[in-house]
Amino acid sequence: MAVLCSGGLDSVVLAADLATTAFVHPIYVTSGLAWEREEQAMLERALAAFPDRSHLAPLHVLKASVRDVYASTHWALTGTPPAYDTPDEDVYLVGRNVVLLGKAAVYCAIQKISRIALGPLAGNPFPDATPEFYAAMAHALSLGLAHRIAIETPYRHLHKADVIRRGQQVGAPMNLTMSCMNPVGGVHCGACSKCRERHDAFVEAIGKDPTIYALSRKA
Repeated sequence: MAVLCSGGLDSVVLAADLATTAFVHPIYVTSGLAWEREEQAMLERALAAFPDRSHLAPLHVLKASVRDVYASTHWALTGTPPAYDTPDEDVYLVGRNVVLLGKAAVYCAIQKISRIALGPLAGNPFPDATPEFYAAMAHALSLGLAHRIAIETPYRHLHKADVIRRGQQVGAPMNLTMSCMNPVGGVHCGACSKCRERHDAFVEAIGKDPTIYALSRKA
């Protein structure tokens, strides 16, 4: 099974969770976004810290740049993400899952891997994160690659606090995850909406947020 891993809480916990029962091939897709260098470095540390790596393949990194389709002034390229209290809709990246799944599926077809898992959560407002999209994408990829591709979203009914609780159960290295669109020297910025989501979820799940932020947030 392939797991699309961004290095964030959701995908790292998902990979650790699935690795308890299946052999997991973690995939990271670089698209030329501002935070990817630090995100990928954190993901590599997280995978190395899994409590049991016997069901974990080495990280495979794919390239699928969006720099030739997004404007050069796009916030995801310049590293100027929406502010702390902005809604999820403001961080929509057009075609994000189309790009990730398309490139990952080609790799999976060549490697004879038939299942791709990723970690969208309940309440995801984006058009490329619906059950209808994933079903249609799996059908199209299976046809176009002449190789059955199943797209699985095991956490689609969970919220981020639920994921943190699950991470505790499976021993996922949640301290080695990066949920930030503008990290500063390997530290969460504390000023973007993804940092807000992370902070609020930790407080809800365990009563405090152990994350270190460049701009400190009190639990």
